[in-house]
Parts: sequence; C-alpha cells; structure tokens
Amino acid sequence: MIQGFWDTREVYVDGVPLSPERSQKLVNHSPSGFCWGYRGSGPSQLALALLLESGATDEEALAWYQHFKDEAIAPLPQDDFKLPTERIKEWLEVRRMFAHEFEPDGHEGISAQSN
Repeated sequence: MIQGFWDTREVYVDGVPLSPERSQKLVNHSPSGFCWGYRGSGPSQLALALLLESGATDEEALAWYQHFKDEAIAPLPQDDFKLPTERIKEWLEVRRMFAHEFEPDGHEGISAQSN
C-alpha cells in the first residue's frame, strides 16, 4: 500500500518511507520533496520516484513519469491518500506493452518528452 500524508508530504510504500533522493539524481524537480493533487514539480518528483520504486528502469521512468503524473498523481486529493502498490505496477506493465507494440524504439524518446 502506498500512503501519502498531506500535512508532512511524506509518502510510504508498504510502511517504508519513500525517499526522493534516487529520483532527484535523475531530475531534481522538487528539492523540497513530494506533493500530489495537481500538475507541478512536487507531483513530478513523486511520479518519478514511484515508478523507480516500482521497478521502472531509469530510461523508462524518465520517458513516462510525466504521463504517470497526469494519470495517477495529479488526480489524487490534496489530502492524505492510499493507493494500492499493485496499481503502479499494473500501470507500468500496460505502459511497457504499449511501448513494445506501438513505439519503434520501445520507449517514448526522452528527447521527445521535452518537445
């Protein structure tokens, strides 16, 4: 279970605090950490961190985290939340299948993300 606590902006995955450090080494959107419930820098950091935590490679996470933010993180309430861990893994699985079938190189190009 993924749990987020609005007052402290802490996020836990199966009871273990999620650190922004690994995701910040790839892209440091939010030096102050995570947030959710809108489309900003804190939600971008959370989306990237959750994909990495759920088994995405660095390349996959960088290519897909903005989509994940729009589809799963931005719609969360600006309040405490709970999200089944399996949902992220399922999202990642579907994204991988889509990339394999429809994208020539298997990923949305990271350079295409910046366009």
